[in-house]
Amino acid sequence: MDTTTWASMQPAIPEISLAASICALLMTDSFAGARRGLTATVSLLLLALCASLTFGFGQVAGRTLLFGGLYVADPLSVWLKLCAFLTVGLSLFYGEAYMERRGVKGGEYYVLSLTALLGICVLASANSLLTVYIGVELLSLSLYALVAFDRDNGVAAEAAIKYFVLGAIASGVMLYGMSLLYGLTGTLDLDHLSAAALGPSTASGAGIVIAVAFIVVAVAFKFGAVPFHMWVPDVYAGAPASVTLLLATAPKLGSFALAARLLTHGLQSDPQTWTQMVAVVAVLSLVLGNVVAIAQTSIRRMLAYSAIANVGFLLLGFVPANNAAYASSLNYTLIYVLTALGSFGCVLLAARTTGEAEELDDYKGLAARDPRLAALLAITMLSTAGVPPFAGFWAKLWVIQSLLAGKFLWLALLAMFTSVIGAFYYLRVIWYLYFEPSTDVPGIQRQPLLRGVLALNCLALLALGILPGALLRLCSGLMG
Repeated sequence: MDTTTWASMQPAIPEISLAASICALLMTDSFAGARRGLTATVSLLLLALCASLTFGFGQVAGRTLLFGGLYVADPLSVWLKLCAFLTVGLSLFYGEAYMERRGVKGGEYYVLSLTALLGICVLASANSLLTVYIGVELLSLSLYALVAFDRDNGVAAEAAIKYFVLGAIASGVMLYGMSLLYGLTGTLDLDHLSAAALGPSTASGAGIVIAVAFIVVAVAFKFGAVPFHMWVPDVYAGAPASVTLLLATAPKLGSFALAARLLTHGLQSDPQTWTQMVAVVAVLSLVLGNVVAIAQTSIRRMLAYSAIANVGFLLLGFVPANNAAYASSLNYTLIYVLTALGSFGCVLLAARTTGEAEELDDYKGLAARDPRLAALLAITMLSTAGVPPFAGFWAKLWVIQSLLAGKFLWLALLAMFTSVIGAFYYLRVIWYLYFEPSTDVPGIQRQPLLRGVLALNCLALLALGILPGALLRLCSGLMG
């Protein structure tokens, strides 16, 4: 008879500590009364504690299975969780003052954010179709509620309804694909799924192809890839800006974990079944995302279509179906998340008490009004555009190199061509910042502590661009 000990449960310390933190946060918010700022402070402290426990006790050298094989702890899952803790922590820190100024500050915002983080952690350690689905739903349901968090905002409510309806359809599609896989293979375990899917009775069968197609559709929706991107612009523009910041960053780590567990692990023995589908989705995302972003006049909608295009780049890393390519995709994910944190952090900081800095015209002449904020926003735009020496350049380059190594020349050429198109609208923002006459708008909030953290965020993009090898080596080790 197996006995549960502290040593045997240590690999699950991220989820255990996070679940306990959510309960503690609920209690704190219930008794905080008028001291609403206490909930934000406690949230950040609890996240720091969870990250410390994960770093100190949750790390493993190899693969460790728990809960009857439903849960796996390995270096990839640990680092994804640590990155998710940092990302959500920064998102809450950047958004705290914004929520307070808008009068929509409440404990539910922090509880739902930590619940979404728990979903990401479950996805990162999923070793069964059942665990994957639990993680997806835990993350998705939390995000639906966050988008509609401002109950007095009709636009946010409309965006949340669209997100919920389309998300429910995507979840049903995923569940149907998983049920087909289970019916054809007789297993939910991702370790056994790949071999079972290639058995003599199922190899190259139409049933497997249909099941995998349903799963790829669901993965594409969670990433916000074309043609399953319809929710992205409306949700990015309709949700409170602090929620958009969270949506644009942390869930990308969960989506990468979803693709890594389902596709590169669960279906690793037959990549030809899904790589062609992923390639089509990636190409459509690159083209549509970059082209439509040019026409946007709202910075949040522009960044939404930019996110779609970046998802296309990220998915290209899965097409060669080898560890080096997966490492380039992971590297791209981490750098994109760091860049998006900086971009939306600048948008939050530019927001005024009397209104949002929503339109691109609001950023005209920002360098004259607030040169430091303009410089930080310019760094994030240059990095996203892939301009050296910033980290985004190396992220794009390594994905393109992985395509060339896999002899996908046409995909590499398309990636370079669409990157040139994308550079136009990123550089247009910089033109507005420095070369357009200043608009007559009220002063921007100062908030020196937030500006300091945002400056470190942007300097990290420069540091990773000057010394890019360390992150890629880490990613190669995690995906090896």
